[in-house]
Amino acid sequence: MTSDAYHSSGVDLDRMESLKERIKAFAAVTHGPEVLNADGSFAGLYRLGGYRQPVLVASTDGVGTKIKIASHMGHFESIGQDLVTLNVNDILTQGAKPLFFLDYIAFSTLDEQRMDTLMRGIVWGCREVGCALLGGETAQMPGVYGQDGLDLAGFVVGVVERDNVLKRENIQAGDYLVGFPSSGLHTNGFSLVRRVFNIDENPTVLFRPYEELHHQLGEELLIRHRCYYPLLKPVLGFFKGLAHITGGGLPGKMPAILPDDLAADFQRDSWTVPPIFDVIQREGSVSTDEMFRVFNMGLGMVGVCEEDAVASIQQEVPDAVVVGRVVARDTDSQVTFSDS
Repeated sequence: MTSDAYHSSGVDLDRMESLKERIKAFAAVTHGPEVLNADGSFAGLYRLGGYRQPVLVASTDGVGTKIKIASHMGHFESIGQDLVTLNVNDILTQGAKPLFFLDYIAFSTLDEQRMDTLMRGIVWGCREVGCALLGGETAQMPGVYGQDGLDLAGFVVGVVERDNVLKRENIQAGDYLVGFPSSGLHTNGFSLVRRVFNIDENPTVLFRPYEELHHQLGEELLIRHRCYYPLLKPVLGFFKGLAHITGGGLPGKMPAILPDDLAADFQRDSWTVPPIFDVIQREGSVSTDEMFRVFNMGLGMVGVCEEDAVASIQQEVPDAVVVGRVVARDTDSQVTFSDS
């Protein structure tokens, strides 16, 4: 075989090496003195200090089929930020501070501009929460993905003092549910969205303006996943529990933080539902129950706290709103909805 046999199979080693060097440069922007092998190696090293009883908290997730919207729009910065944000939000539910982040990016065809914008978004996401982009993996895999196909996953590790881990056994009937608004869809429900608007068959619909949205559909769908760590870091000590409302919505995510004998009773009209959800429900003839099971419906994070803590939380986070109470469970469901 000739020396360019690997290239003829679809993998360009020289361009991949160049990409990896650019990624190292991006990552270096996020490094502090805790990162010990900034020059790169087979694995990243991070020095942990300043904790009495540190508990490491880890999460991994991807942006789902929102990546298809980014590909149609040719805009990847926001999903790079999303990748960091959604994982950081997950470990926040344990009260954890993010330490370092790793990414996995796989594709068939190397598009350097796409990769640069994606990495820029990942770096922005890391810098927003003060964590290091410690490493990752970039793989060119022709034949596994389509010509423009892209796979994206992220991994975050954080830390919390053992005494500060949020424990659901501390939650009691009478506690308040405090909701923190979402910025829109975040990163969930996009398979349904793509079907409702027939996006894969007719991607030009992404450039259709909707009066309720005040901009084009594609712009709305790419609004970045709201990052709650900077907002809630100053008030973490007030919470007994935090739920990141992602796939499964309020009915699917709230039970994870509740004792089995308690339920979350939401007052349905206590928060504002962004107009994108009304557009989806109307265009797709989707039932209200299914909307609440698929989407966050305007609440990206829900905290549980005592009544005395509500004013302090709202003073620090002005758009926080009381959305319900914790009650004794008397039905099969741990999530109920009441009208005022």
